[in-house]
Amino acid sequence: MAIHETAIIDPDAEIGVDVEIGPYTVIGPAVRIGDRSRLGAHVVIERGTTLGAECQVASGAILGGAPQDTKYQGEETFLLIGERNIIREGVTIHRATGEGNATIVGNENMIMAYAHVGHNARLGNNITIASYVGISGHATVEDRVVFGGFVGVHQFVRIGKMTMIGGMSRVVQDVPPFMLVQGEQLQPHGLNVVGLRRAGVTAEVREQLKEAYRLLYRAGLNLQQAVERIQAEVPPSEERDYLVSFLLAVPTGRHGRQLDKPK
Repeated sequence: MAIHETAIIDPDAEIGVDVEIGPYTVIGPAVRIGDRSRLGAHVVIERGTTLGAECQVASGAILGGAPQDTKYQGEETFLLIGERNIIREGVTIHRATGEGNATIVGNENMIMAYAHVGHNARLGNNITIASYVGISGHATVEDRVVFGGFVGVHQFVRIGKMTMIGGMSRVVQDVPPFMLVQGEQLQPHGLNVVGLRRAGVTAEVREQLKEAYRLLYRAGLNLQQAVERIQAEVPPSEERDYLVSFLLAVPTGRHGRQLDKPK
């Protein structure tokens, strides 16, 4: 391990093998740092945070801070971050609110400078988050989503797999998987063909998803009509069925957010 002499590490923290910890970094109690992770200068990792193996955390990042939630009363909560994540300068990721709950970040994500991930959020794997993106509490971001800069995500929003969200967008409702979206209304303006190809989705299935997109957004149908046509005319596949189930779940919540359940 290469730990700078000015770093402050709580005796209750668990530090893996071959970890690098830079100057003036502070690691609190009940923190776990995975093997071969590298922490830059002036990083703060607060209590209840687990950082997986081979992560890179740049200067000024603050991980595991208390949630910005008036309901939080100091209960024990957690931040769980997986392996091989790149977390750049000034990123903030807060632990959860609600006894025993966790904010969760998966594996192999890139979170660029000054982005924020709020309490109780759940991020999957292979996500790219550009600078100054703000993800509010209780939001869910699924695998391989790409965010442009300065995107704001409302609480309880669910963003489906392999979606690409253009910079400066305002995300207040669920975003279906596989789509290209941008702006205020986030009306999909195409299929994320490049993302699908990179994820190994076959050319045949990509063509089928293009037809599903046409029925959803270019055929003048309402949601129920479009789903019925997709189920009747587009051959079954894992991707088709996931898209349909996602869309049908949206009306079960409030304001276009399936995770925002009536109380």
